[in-house]
Amino acid sequence: MTIKVKAIIGSTSSTSYNLKLVNYMAKRYKEELEIIPVLINDLDMFSIDIESDPSPAVRAFKDDVKDSDAVLFATPEYNFSIPGAMKNALDWLSRGGDFTLHGKTGFIVGSSMGALGSVRAQIHLREILSNPALSPILLPGNEVYIGAIHTKLNEEGDVTDEATIAFLDTVVQNFIEFYKKQTAISQL
Repeated sequence: MTIKVKAIIGSTSSTSYNLKLVNYMAKRYKEELEIIPVLINDLDMFSIDIESDPSPAVRAFKDDVKDSDAVLFATPEYNFSIPGAMKNALDWLSRGGDFTLHGKTGFIVGSSMGALGSVRAQIHLREILSNPALSPILLPGNEVYIGAIHTKLNEEGDVTDEATIAFLDTVVQNFIEFYKKQTAISQL
């Protein structure tokens, strides 16, 4: 059984390292996970004025995330936090009463050119995701902070750093086991 994972890409950059990381993960783990990137580039800024009648781009985004077994959040770090576009996407997911993320199993990865690899952004992301209107069930204790990402990818976007690859392998296997346990619990 392949787990369908929608990967919300926190960057809107056409050269996003986090998108490259997710694409690499999609190739490497394709036997167990069907990882599909979800871009947030075209989302309107959240406003209560349009909450009850969101644009087609927002509706498509929410439907795309809803059509998944699990969610992967891939975030860079901007000014010690998540990018504004990622926060906007989460605002849309928390509104409208459909609880798109509630109870979905998920995990977080993050990379940056800096040494800390999105540590502070992920702290903020976890706090935001703890909102009852979001509330995915996140894999605990498997934080993926990839620093100096620009030195760990080749021209094709593949991770070349053996320690990073080994760590990702471990986290993905831990996630698969966590997902299976959560699925079994939800079926009780």
